[in-house]
Amino acid sequence: MVSSFHLVLVRPWPFLFSLMVWRLLVARLFWFHYSCVMFFILKMVLMRIVLLLWLRDVEIETWLGYHTLSVYSGIRIGIILFIVSEVFFFFRFFWRYFHNCLRPRVKVVRWPSYNFEHIIIKPFGLPLLNTVLLLSSGVRITYCHHRIMIRNRKGVFYGFIITLLYGFLFLDVQFEEYQLRKFSVKRMVYGTVFFLLTGFHGFHVILGMIMIMYCFFRFFFKREFSHKQHVSFEVAAWYWHFVDVVWLFLFVLVYWYGYDSYYEDCVM
Repeated sequence: MVSSFHLVLVRPWPFLFSLMVWRLLVARLFWFHYSCVMFFILKMVLMRIVLLLWLRDVEIETWLGYHTLSVYSGIRIGIILFIVSEVFFFFRFFWRYFHNCLRPRVKVVRWPSYNFEHIIIKPFGLPLLNTVLLLSSGVRITYCHHRIMIRNRKGVFYGFIITLLYGFLFLDVQFEEYQLRKFSVKRMVYGTVFFLLTGFHGFHVILGMIMIMYCFFRFFFKREFSHKQHVSFEVAAWYWHFVDVVWLFLFVLVYWYGYDSYYEDCVM
């Protein structure tokens, strides 16, 4: 008799992944303060390896018959709770942004601070292009889901490929934007909050792309998905839509509102 509970195998991956996340934050501090980017890249690679090994064990649980309909329901609830925790993660940074924007300290005077006229970010350039790319990728991942439901493998293939292509283009444009910025994470509070918000969002985009690539591998090389059972793809799609929504808030509140509020203060 198969239990309706999620009986996971005893594996070290949850502990190692949490350890990798903590060490990644330490590596990011080394990158910011000592310009040591190799340590950060190494931790990113190790974290991806641990994540892929963890996902492999989830596959093994499926083969052993542990993933019943009740377990699938529990997995869906779990990813929803995880996304809620991610919402509060970004909420802290938006809170910091508006705390300094609406009630700046005496040293800051206004938000963004003075002498930002030539380096304030224009929202209708690269940020708008990134918004179009990321929203288009969200449309394609939804299209991919519908193709799975009607068993259209060709449509699923193109849905995966275009979603990943838009994701890579988004990261490339974000990197180009960082290269063009004339301020760093050390440049007052504005620079710190900006790079924390956009940097952590970029990290979540990378994580979402890993999940989508893994689903692509399972669907086309192992043929493990069906129109009835594809919960891992649903998890990846929900996470990707969450990344889309966070970027919309970033674009409207940080890029657009921050740009308009700065120049309104200049006129006044």
